[in-house]
Amino acid sequence: MFVLLLACAAPPEDTAVTPHAYPDADAFTLAGPGGPAASFDAAALDAAALDTPCAALTGGPEDREHHNLVGMYDGWLVLPWAPEDGGGGVSIFEFSDPCAPVKVGEAYSALMRESHTLAIAEVGERTILAVDAHHDGDRGGIGFWDLTDPTAPVWLSDLELPGYHYPDAYFRVALSTFWQGDILWVSAGFLGVFAVDVSDPAAPVILSQWTETAFMAGSFHVIGNLALASSASLSRTMLWDVGDPDNWQLLSAWDVADEEGDPLGYYFANVGGHYAFFARKTEGGGPVVYDIADPTDPVRVGAGASPDGDGGYVSRHHDVLFQGESNFGARYDFTDPTNPVEVARIDMAGDFDTLVPIGNVAVASVDEGGDPGLATQVFPWAAEPDARGPTVELTSPMDGTAWVPVTGRIGLSFDESIEPKSVHAGSLRVWRADGAEVPGRFYGQEAIANFVPDAPFDADTTYVVEVPAGGITDSSGNPTESALRFTFATGETVEAVAW
Repeated sequence: MFVLLLACAAPPEDTAVTPHAYPDADAFTLAGPGGPAASFDAAALDAAALDTPCAALTGGPEDREHHNLVGMYDGWLVLPWAPEDGGGGVSIFEFSDPCAPVKVGEAYSALMRESHTLAIAEVGERTILAVDAHHDGDRGGIGFWDLTDPTAPVWLSDLELPGYHYPDAYFRVALSTFWQGDILWVSAGFLGVFAVDVSDPAAPVILSQWTETAFMAGSFHVIGNLALASSASLSRTMLWDVGDPDNWQLLSAWDVADEEGDPLGYYFANVGGHYAFFARKTEGGGPVVYDIADPTDPVRVGAGASPDGDGGYVSRHHDVLFQGESNFGARYDFTDPTNPVEVARIDMAGDFDTLVPIGNVAVASVDEGGDPGLATQVFPWAAEPDARGPTVELTSPMDGTAWVPVTGRIGLSFDESIEPKSVHAGSLRVWRADGAEVPGRFYGQEAIANFVPDAPFDADTTYVVEVPAGGITDSSGNPTESALRFTFATGETVEAVAW
């Protein structure tokens, strides 16, 4: 059951509790040099003029110029490259100087196919990336790279999904992956969403499969116990409470709509802060924005108009939205969420679906038709390095929530993408109301951080979550600037806790 606000009497006096001792908020190190740290002077540096490409990122010799989402992990930039029909790989770059990236590692697998998300997790002592996979014939599903040594990635394993069918590229193939604890959530078109046990990525096992009539699952984002199930090129959208993975609770279902309230098709969706973003695919392009702060009542906030666009993927970086529009890439001023306004366009040959903000540059990718060696290019968009840290705008559970399942998790949604390795025991602290530590594991994917306890929560118990200032960072190393604390309970009453 998902409860937004607890209405119960507080104890007459709060009892101050000294929590377990935690590491410092910034007590983590990165293996790579981190994200962009360069300044750009368009007048002095012709090669680094704003919105002009300054570098290209390439795959290996087998690269067929079919690229999608890139991202930062552990101080490295990770670039998957693979076409829909399989045969691709992953390349790892130093990216602190984005106009002079240095490739540090690369590998190819005949089984890898086009990926739309970047689900990476630490499993024991290994760093594992989950991608889509395709065998010859009509077999496929998901696959796993071992990135523990970034100089020598290794294809680890794959798992076939029942009902998989290709070349129906959206109907019955894996489209996105999201990692949370021992579960990898895999959305797969009309096959719905699979929950896969990835406690041993070398031997993954399907746990369950959720399907909904006439729903084609395109992406599946999970913030703690809150899941956004979005369509692939349709309008239907749902928010679920998946705190009990075996007993989902529907919170809301709606059709993403245009200005007149009519259903509007979108290509893919994303989450940033307390907003869900949908890349409009009918009636032109541009981002459509919904406020999901109350997941039982999502509210359409506004939309950016791009009559000659055709939406692909959308991402948020504070007050700016980035969206691939098939024929070009666009930046939208998001200062007023009710009216995102296009402020710049980026041109690149090919089917331009992906534009990913990383600090003061954007990484643009095309998945077909690109110029040789230019399927992914780096475009500076701001003169100075990013200096603003990420802000938490949405938590799950919400502050004061009661009856959280003991099988629940804790999630945070930020207003920009974060460095996943900065999410650790010192920067995301969880304890019981009596001060006892709750050990667990930490995950980050794009703008979402998750905490998964090592054991189920205790019944009828109040828990405290703290996100201290100076801990979780963005890809440029800017940390959270203010502290956040909230409480929830697995029983009826949330205790008042003094700190």
